[in-house]
Amino acid sequence: MSDTQILSTVAALVGEPARTRILTALLAGRALTAKELAYFAGVTAATASSHLSRLLAGNLLVMEKQGRCHYYRLRSADVARAIEGLMTIAPIPSNGWPPHHRVEPALREARLCYDHMAGRLGVAVCDMLLRRRYVVLVDGGGEVTPSGERFLSGLGVDLPTARSAKRHYCRGCIDWTERRHHISGAVGAALADAFLARRLVARVPDSRALTITPIGDKTLAGLGIADYRTPAPSTRPPHEPSAIGLA
Repeated sequence: MSDTQILSTVAALVGEPARTRILTALLAGRALTAKELAYFAGVTAATASSHLSRLLAGNLLVMEKQGRCHYYRLRSADVARAIEGLMTIAPIPSNGWPPHHRVEPALREARLCYDHMAGRLGVAVCDMLLRRRYVVLVDGGGEVTPSGERFLSGLGVDLPTARSAKRHYCRGCIDWTERRHHISGAVGAALADAFLARRLVARVPDSRALTITPIGDKTLAGLGIADYRTPAPSTRPPHEPSAIGLA
């Protein structure tokens, strides 16, 4: 099969709306049943089963059986990155960016991008790490500096385990709502785990969104991070040009 055929096959799998909803539901990093995915996709159980079979055959999902239940999840972080990457090249709405009318405020403020933090929170944390030279990002990768290792270890980030993981150690990921980098790779996953373990953030049930807890607000303020709250949608008249550009 040629490279163009491979690309068109994947594009066809992702491009069907119900399958797109299934894939985005799994971006939270959790495994879900066919019944749950049928609910998120807005289709019948039989239709969901057909879509899941195609996604499995296309190597975008894996299925794990536990008792009578079949659980589905994204095959890898690379699949999640590809889906989020497609979102970054989606057409910009006519009234400019960010697309307030299309994105839930909670998702834009803080969410899981598979296994790392995204949204305004993820971008703000990344900005702080870059500003203090705790992390250095280059095209396609990144590294944690010695001072960054001390800082992240103090936050409870398990860097030795992250370094031994069979994936990119540290890299930047373009956030599709903010169009700026957040931290991904094994370091990004370990950072998200630490935030969850310390209860700085909490998962929102049945969603990729994260809630920033009062302890999280206090901790982030102590780190000099204060620009992670989603602003209210603009009340600017529709005919007035937007002052917000791509960052």
